[in-house]
Amino acid sequence: MCGGSHGVSGRDSQANQRNRVNGMANERKLRILLGKPGLDGHDRGVKVIARGFRDAGFEVIYTGLHQTPEEIVNAAIQEDADMVGLSCLSGAHLHLFSEVVRQLKERGAGDVTVVGGGIIPTEDIPALKKVGVKEVFLPGTPIQQTVDWVKKNVKPL
Repeated sequence: MCGGSHGVSGRDSQANQRNRVNGMANERKLRILLGKPGLDGHDRGVKVIARGFRDAGFEVIYTGLHQTPEEIVNAAIQEDADMVGLSCLSGAHLHLFSEVVRQLKERGAGDVTVVGGGIIPTEDIPALKKVGVKEVFLPGTPIQQTVDWVKKNVKPL
């Protein structure tokens, strides 16, 4: 897939420019990038979420296992993602999620919504939200609830 052109206004893909010219900016599918940062090798849950998002009409890009925050941020920028969903079961979520948010901001993509999921202690959720993670979805959250949250809270950039 092609990356976007990064001009004065930050992230702005050629497709977004064409859609704005044609008055179709709100008709574009949401682009959601899903990543598994760190050494966590379990991706069944993120694949279920990817399928649920796809079935809900979102465009989904899954980066695969063992990604660094930098690789996830690079992919999010190249793919003009509207949202990045991070999954972590290893316990390194505070560092890894924070690092993705920080790098997105540093690279001029701080407008990308970041959400997290996985095995995350509820006492860590406020710290994640403080650094910029917009929502955290714990195991057992119905896919439709997650889809509804995305539809309500994430708009195409």
